[in-house]
Amino acid sequence: MANFNKVILMGNLTRDPELRYTPSGSPVCSFDLAVNRSYTTPAGERRDEVCYITIVVWGKQAETCAEYLKKGRGALIEGRLTQRSWETPDGQKRSKHEVVGERVQFLGGRREGGGPPEAEAEPVRAPEAAGEDDVPF
Repeated sequence: MANFNKVILMGNLTRDPELRYTPSGSPVCSFDLAVNRSYTTPAGERRDEVCYITIVVWGKQAETCAEYLKKGRGALIEGRLTQRSWETPDGQKRSKHEVVGERVQFLGGRREGGGPPEAEAEPVRAPEAAGEDDVPF
């Protein structure tokens, strides 16, 4: 049986991107995206639901995202779903699902600080197997 892991999301950033570098010098940028869904209940009442997703982008595209994306700006993300696990200092095991952004398209035209309208960062592949020591967070 074949496997398939593809995620396409469109939403608005809930915080400014955070750019970091691994000890080996690879750029990695993370930000949260709010994706809204409107629906009608069986009783006819309109409701809105928001899903918050953490996006992680690597390489040159990470630096481009940190430069041009800001809180509130729209973005279209194509990538893959991944799960990250770690242990807290007090010994508790934690895990989190994230989307590794392989292609990021900026939406909404120019914002303060400049930047190309409808700019699209070049696709950059994430490292296949980043070790725990390479992840800066």
